[in-house]
Amino acid sequence: MAEEKNNGGQFVKVEVIAQIFGVTVRRVQQLTQEGVVKTTEIPGEGRRYELVPTIKTYIQYLSDKAYGKGKSEKETELRQQKLEAEIALKESQGEMHRMRAEIAAGKYVDVEEVALDYQKFFVTFKRFALSIPSRLVSMISDSLEPLEARRVEKEMNAEVKRMLRAFVVSGCVPEEPGEKKAKKNRAEA
Repeated sequence: MAEEKNNGGQFVKVEVIAQIFGVTVRRVQQLTQEGVVKTTEIPGEGRRYELVPTIKTYIQYLSDKAYGKGKSEKETELRQQKLEAEIALKESQGEMHRMRAEIAAGKYVDVEEVALDYQKFFVTFKRFALSIPSRLVSMISDSLEPLEARRVEKEMNAEVKRMLRAFVVSGCVPEEPGEKKAKKNRAEA
């Protein structure tokens, strides 16, 4: 059953350990894989368990497990990750609640509404800017000949149009009708 070696330890097979612990051979192998108990390679005989240290180690393992000390490193790491994920979830829920409250309070404006307001503003601004040359010419028309006044008005009008073209906002590209519906559907989802 047990073999004595010259270092004084008694080495036994897995079946003997399973019988002493009252578990299956497979469970002893699992305990070995988990690092709870250790085997020693005996030349010509394979792996064996040193009887007394294996029993002591297993008793310590059961004691730690009973008092909750025997948590594996992996389990501790997973618990830490779970806590971090819960914290991140709570923070994002808080942020979402804050944003919903701000939206309800009217702090945020719909993008389409802002785009319409900008379009109206720039149409009004363009009309205003294009009316400047004729207003200026009417102010100085008394000191100019009619043909000269008309030429100055055309030059100023051309310059205002050139400046307006340079002022165009590059991000304002009209959307296709299908794109608008797709964006709206994505926003509602």
